[in-house]
Amino acid sequence: MYHGWKFDVNGTCVDMPNEPAECSFKHKMRQAAYATFEAGGVIWAYLGPQAAMPELPQLEWTLVPESHVYVHKRFQHCNYLQNVEGEVDSSHVSFLHREFRPEKFEAAIAGQVLLARAKDSAPKFLVEETKYGLAIGARRNWDSDHYYWRLTQFLMPSFTLIPSEAGSPINFTAAVPVDDMNMVGFTATWLPDRPMTADDICTIESWTGAYAEVDPRTFEPVANRANDYLLDREKQRNENFTGMRGIREEDIAIQENLYGPIADRTKEHLGTSDAGVIALRRRLLNAVRNLQAGQEPREPHCGGAYYVHPTADLMPRDVSFEQVARSTLPVAVAE
Repeated sequence: MYHGWKFDVNGTCVDMPNEPAECSFKHKMRQAAYATFEAGGVIWAYLGPQAAMPELPQLEWTLVPESHVYVHKRFQHCNYLQNVEGEVDSSHVSFLHREFRPEKFEAAIAGQVLLARAKDSAPKFLVEETKYGLAIGARRNWDSDHYYWRLTQFLMPSFTLIPSEAGSPINFTAAVPVDDMNMVGFTATWLPDRPMTADDICTIESWTGAYAEVDPRTFEPVANRANDYLLDREKQRNENFTGMRGIREEDIAIQENLYGPIADRTKEHLGTSDAGVIALRRRLLNAVRNLQAGQEPREPHCGGAYYVHPTADLMPRDVSFEQVARSTLPVAVAE
């Protein structure tokens, strides 16, 4: 920009107007250039060796019509893994996100009627290894005949599908590292079988659910550390557990502050409710060790395996975790 140099999409310098026309200097100059693809309203970049370029993961929200999906991005000031671990932890919703009036919680996360009425705050966790990552089940007691299941999908390397009840919008999240202490968070909400309505968008843009309101130029959250995440003590006394407006804002406040920008995991006390977090770390550490030993990860070459759903539903007590996990495959895949 300083001298008007121009580069093409392959990184080749095509114009160097501040040099004499007969100078061949531009032919010696290259910019770093990466392959990019557009899918689901997001630009995906591949930064690895060209010979090993994988296919894009076949995430359902990248395949539905544009009218069926809403995508949003935010910056967050902590290590990416602190966000991912929060996404796979289904037990904290009973506390951090507690609303004193359940009907408001139903509105905050559209369609989460059962979650708003759940009484069991100590779910039993079960985890299954998959081609794409992990299926993480949280089973709560409901009545003498049923369990309330919430099954989160963790998709390597840092994607999650948040449990949603039948017929309600489905939420995808991605934590993309910027550096060790900062990340970009992407959230996509979609409906497989119909376009988003004005009411759907209005619910999302109330900023009470899985989305945080951001500055449209910088993508920095409006509620942030500098303004104490807009914490309202009167709201905390009368409306919800934290006194904050939305679920995403509550998550950001905890992830950026409870542990600092990089958590010191030597000071942790992991319990049975951390089974999903433990399995997540093991999966990632095994992938790192395998790569150091020269074994490439398999997930980039299993793009079709990413076409799965989460779930949140009541099921008879004799239904196994394996059956619950199988129910999260879309019908076309299951058949």
